[in-house]
Amino acid sequence: MADDLQLDLQELRTLLSIAKRPRVASLISSEIRNLEEKSKEENASSVETQVPVPASTPIPTPIPISSVKAVSVPALKYVSIDTFSWDQDSDKVKIYVSLEGVDQEKVEKVFNTMSIDIKLHDVKGKDYRCVILKLNKEIVPEKCKLIVKPNRIVISLWKASKGNWLDLHFKEDKLTPNLDKNRDPMAGIMDMMKNMYEGGDEEMKRTIAKAWTDARSGKTADPLKGYGKF
Repeated sequence: MADDLQLDLQELRTLLSIAKRPRVASLISSEIRNLEEKSKEENASSVETQVPVPASTPIPTPIPISSVKAVSVPALKYVSIDTFSWDQDSDKVKIYVSLEGVDQEKVEKVFNTMSIDIKLHDVKGKDYRCVILKLNKEIVPEKCKLIVKPNRIVISLWKASKGNWLDLHFKEDKLTPNLDKNRDPMAGIMDMMKNMYEGGDEEMKRTIAKAWTDARSGKTADPLKGYGKF
């Protein structure tokens, strides 16, 4: 198209040079101007199309959260530590667990006022756990500690109040009668006798049964009359 315009312009200029009539020369000049303007517009358009357009940066497609699968971590299986020894003084209780290969950096310990939870990770390929859900009495968690030795671990529990523990675990004293003021005192004694019978050895059971039989036969007074049998 641009070549045709140039040829038309060349021919019109030749005609203008030989034109004799003013009207004809004016018409040829006008047409030449029109073609020159058209030629300029086409040249400008051609230059614009040659300017490189920068490529747009591709926008990554977001991955829906629902399509991302969470990596499941298998729960650890602990070997329960049920066998250990312990001793005490008036201030603290010490628990001794015989176990080799324990790494102090892989010990997880939780001390609460009435419980402890000790986890020993990666001990020769196994994970161990020692839990006491309810101690005999209260301890001071911030003073308690665990020390790892070559062949064992030592857990030191500081007592909240000085004194002697009858056991490491909490045990309800069944021999203590119910002292509810609104309850018949004989009912409390009856409960105590039942607990003694249920928790006693064979000799204790025979003794209580004989006393009961003698009371029923009239050989002795029956202080539990009207409260039923064991």
